[in-house]
Amino acid sequence: MSSLTKLIEAYIEDLLEEQEDPDLSLRRKELAARFGCVPSQINYVLSSRFTPERGYIVESQRGGHGFIRIMKVRVKSAEDRLENLENLVGESLSEREARRLLAYLHEKGEISSRERLLMDVALRHQEEIARQEFDVSPYRREVLQADLLKRLLRSVILA
Repeated sequence: MSSLTKLIEAYIEDLLEEQEDPDLSLRRKELAARFGCVPSQINYVLSSRFTPERGYIVESQRGGHGFIRIMKVRVKSAEDRLENLENLVGESLSEREARRLLAYLHEKGEISSRERLLMDVALRHQEEIARQEFDVSPYRREVLQADLLKRLLRSVILA
């Protein structure tokens, strides 16, 4: 039997696929009642499964009439894709976040296995050099990591 988290995730994904509109509005309390769980379980699913790295934006309002709005990001042109990816990367990016993002991009067919591996190696090498050779602060390393990943993605997408 699948875990409750996977069942909730699949249910929300099915709802998103069934409708034309890329936005989906739900009530947290009703969703929790449907699956016989507490609203915090719904929050967990949203925060772990419907992330910007996976192509979702989630708006949430808490309280008795709390609602959830899930938006699936859909991009068309190379420039739109690049802008979306650069927004996902942001101004700084930890090594863990970078790996997660590369895995997501590979899963969605945005980058090949080879491109993923090359980007991962480049990011790790930069991290090691910045830490060991130049004693760069952790925050500055994350800024450098985000900048390098944006440049790598730009070269792959616009190639």
